[in-house]
Amino acid sequence: MGEQPIFSTRAHVFQIDPNTKKNWVPTSKHAVTVSYFYDSTRNVYRIISLDGSKAIINSTITPNMTFTKTSQKFGQWADSRANTVYGLGFSSEHHLSKVTELECVSSQANAVHTHKTELNQTIQELEETLKVKEEEIERLKQEIDNARELQEQRDSLTQKLQEVEIRNKDLEGQLSDLEQRLERSQTEQEAFRNNLKTLLEILDGKIFELSELRDSLAKLLECS
Repeated sequence: MGEQPIFSTRAHVFQIDPNTKKNWVPTSKHAVTVSYFYDSTRNVYRIISLDGSKAIINSTITPNMTFTKTSQKFGQWADSRANTVYGLGFSSEHHLSKVTELECVSSQANAVHTHKTELNQTIQELEETLKVKEEEIERLKQEIDNARELQEQRDSLTQKLQEVEIRNKDLEGQLSDLEQRLERSQTEQEAFRNNLKTLLEILDGKIFELSELRDSLAKLLECS
């Protein structure tokens, strides 16, 4: 809907003297219409007053603005954006009270809007922080899963190593047994060779004796 007027009244408009900062300078020769506008889209209040086609007030209400009632028919407020202080002189106390009431409501509404904006920003920041934390948690879970997988691989390799060591011990035992058997076999072969040599020597002696005996028999036969 945009900006809509919610209240209008007539008042004499003043601005503080920029030189003295004390005296009031009228910006209109007579009472003019002073209107309160509300922008529902932006949740913003403004005080607007025109003297013909000239805007003598165009003040956006902010949370830190305060409309001060200085007498029964006069009120003022400071506008830091316009770098001035506005004053309104009314024909009755009723009109001043109405403006004071509207100023209070608009200031509170702006404060609520500001607070809501800050809350939304805080919520957004918290959501972003939560997202980062969730991503970090997922990363840590992945690292834990990887660590578990590595531990399982390590345990498997350790078990295989133990099995290889056991097999190596068995092979070492078998090798030692074979070496002992080979040593015994070599000893037995050496003993067999020695026995065979002795037997051959005995046979040689027997053959020699038989040869001598044959020669002796041959001589006996010749003599006969």
